[in-house]
Amino acid sequence: MRYGHIFSGITWIGLLYYFNFVQVPSFAQMDPAARSQAVQFLVPRALLWFRWSALATVLFGLAYVFGAMSSDYIPDYLGSHRFKSILIGGTLGIIMAANVWFIIWPNQKKIIAATTATAKDGTPAPAEQPRWARKALLASRTNTMLSFPMLFFMAGAIHLPSLWE
Repeated sequence: MRYGHIFSGITWIGLLYYFNFVQVPSFAQMDPAARSQAVQFLVPRALLWFRWSALATVLFGLAYVFGAMSSDYIPDYLGSHRFKSILIGGTLGIIMAANVWFIIWPNQKKIIAATTATAKDGTPAPAEQPRWARKALLASRTNTMLSFPMLFFMAGAIHLPSLWE
């Protein structure tokens, strides 16, 4: 469970950083035709990996924690400094996953559909499209900012017991 959590977490946060530090600035510099091609073919695949790795990270993390809690040392673990750090990091991760599934993905799905319709049928872009993009961008930027304390608490859980003393 732990290795699944780590692998899927690396995939998820790597894609989060790709979107925020590589794709968004690059799209701003691309001509509309190239951006349209990227939105139709690159973005759906990247978002597929992004959303499912977010879910896998949360599920593996919860399975790992509940597995640890089901062992003989439950009272010791629940009262430990390590668990406090993991609880904070995990809560931030769950908030981030909710942003992915309930804000970023629904808005990006609309953008992909509208961009594809424009490219294939010449349908004009919906007036709401900039609003969809803004919502997705703000949720993604929020996740980027939350990722730093989340990573600190998750990685620091075992190395920083004095954080809670």
